Amino acid sequence: RSIEATWKYLLVGSVGIALALLGTFFLAYASLHTGLDASLTSENLLAHAPRLSKPWLHAGFLLLLVGYGTKMGLAPMHTWKPDAYGEAPGLVGAMLAGGVTSCAFLALLRAYHICFAAGEQAYVSRLLLFMGVLSMAVACLFMVGQRDFKRMLAYSSVEHMGILALGLGLGRPAFFGTLLHVAMNALAKGVLFLSAGNIHRAYGSKHTDHVRGAMRRLPLSGTLFLVGFFAITGSPPFGPFISEFSILNGAFDAGRPGIGGLFLFLLLAVFIGMGATVLQVVQGRASFEARQTPYRDGVLSAGPILCLTLLVLLLGLYIPPPFGALVRDAVNFLEGQP
Repeated sequence: RSIEATWKYLLVGSVGIALALLGTFFLAYASLHTGLDASLTSENLLAHAPRLSKPWLHAGFLLLLVGYGTKMGLAPMHTWKPDAYGEAPGLVGAMLAGGVTSCAFLALLRAYHICFAAGEQAYVSRLLLFMGVLSMAVACLFMVGQRDFKRMLAYSSVEHMGILALGLGLGRPAFFGTLLHVAMNALAKGVLFLSAGNIHRAYGSKHTDHVRGAMRRLPLSGTLFLVGFFAITGSPPFGPFISEFSILNGAFDAGRPGIGGLFLFLLLAVFIGMGATVLQVVQGRASFEARQTPYRDGVLSAGPILCLTLLVLLLGLYIPPPFGALVRDAVNFLEGQP
């Protein structure tokens, strides 16, 4: 299964990044087609954005959305994610869910910025809203009755990439919440994947048929896994609650109450579906075989998870001014303000 997951990740990811490269070339040709010098630097493309060829710009963004959306794990390009996350060690899963997907989103954000500066926000917003809602809906469907808690985390990642796409599609009113959610999702995913990795090592299984009573078997990792579930599903007072609430406010401020209502419904469905699996893992009593395995929580294995949890909690209660200013500067840059 690990070999199959690796092969699928390499194959699907390579196709995605190739499409993204082709989309980048289309952006350069959008400049060349109108008599400008061909350029692949974002500064030049932004400076001449209103003069770019609209058909080539549209085609380029579509390819970039599919390409980088594959790396992000947006539905329906997410097929590599459940296998890769399910078989990867906890540390690798945390890097994929918190790092690789965030980098892919930031690359897509660059392309969105060019289209935004070119006055094509309406076109890209429709695509992003559709992909965002679809990803959240697919994640909901596959979380219901999920018995593999690491695959469940993969579908949670699909959901949160959908939240980022949806927030970006809402435009200016949701920019702050969207960019804030990049950091909040990365930190919360670190808590979940690292604690899930410890639980997997202790039980030798990642299926709820064999994993029960994690809070008794691993008091620290099991408890932090439950806390991470509340954090990633946007429960107060954790950081993702602030970012998701900002995106929800952005939906209503943008005059899209239907999108806001659907967003709330999908968040509730994810909470119920994901909660059923998490509670099966942490509640109850561990089997005799699980209690006999040698693995126990340690400072090196549980300490980093605790630090990440405290950081997610801190950012839900108080956003340090330097960090808030950093996000606001990014928002101003997207909006074309100095």
